[in-house]
Amino acid sequence: MLDVVVRPSAELATGTDIPGSVRLRLGGSAGNTCRTFVALGGKAAFVAAQGSDSLGRSLAGAMRDAGVTTHLAHMPGPTARLAALIAPGGERSFVTDRGVADSLSAAELRAAWFARADALHVPAYSLLNAPLSEASLHAASLVRARGGIVTVDLASRAPLLAVGADAGLRAVRACAPDILFANRDEMSALVGPRGARKLLDVAPIVVVKLGSAGCRVLWRGPAAAATAASGAASAAPSAAPLEIEVATKPIKAADTTGAGDAFDAGFLFSLLAGGFDRHKPSAAQLRKAALAGHRAAARALAGPRPELAL
Repeated sequence: MLDVVVRPSAELATGTDIPGSVRLRLGGSAGNTCRTFVALGGKAAFVAAQGSDSLGRSLAGAMRDAGVTTHLAHMPGPTARLAALIAPGGERSFVTDRGVADSLSAAELRAAWFARADALHVPAYSLLNAPLSEASLHAASLVRARGGIVTVDLASRAPLLAVGADAGLRAVRACAPDILFANRDEMSALVGPRGARKLLDVAPIVVVKLGSAGCRVLWRGPAAAATAASGAASAAPSAAPLEIEVATKPIKAADTTGAGDAFDAGFLFSLLAGGFDRHKPSAAQLRKAALAGHRAAARALAGPRPELAL
């Protein structure tokens, strides 16, 4: 996906023009996570649809230049692009043209693409519309069959609201994620502002990103996992979900685009490098992963944002 990042330096005015900056950058939620994961020292492969235009070829080359392996299905039509309007405080609003992005089907996937994957990371965008949703579920089954984990990031509030909370929950649940990432707005769209524990019915580990306040990690302890597996109607007090909050140092950022994706990459890199066992998550391991996520997000916020040469 191409990100067209627009940062006005004056208040927007109808019917005229104002000064500001317009930058072209390599974007996309899954792509951002892949590139950060590689920058941290890992190996990542990006699976997507590529349009039949020169933009698609340029973006594919830029992904490879960033060290990411690409597995791309070539589709007739435009490559995805997005306009990001950056507010003075660094928060952003998106206008998205998904182009051929949702056209990737399960038939285009190759088992060999996933043969070495320790984890599959899926933005919720990829679970909401067929045939891409079917491709994502097939990819999840391939990775899970070889013992890898599956993670999902809710990614954006508006698409979840567009399909409805019930449909959104069903779509995410169908992927059976081992870890679910969400920010407060995305969580609220599905289960309400205080519904973090409800998301443990969707994934055994839930990470709620709190922006400059850090993050909250919830997971099922061994007793809770055993109760859930047995199908019991209620759990003993000792089976209550476990929870930690991990603070971070606030950063004044001119542009927050991609910070959440970078957090996911840092969190996953720490877990996988540390020999994560999804059946026995520990508070120490999850705290360490959260701190790694914070560091990766901070680098994304404070580091240079290279522009594409198209």
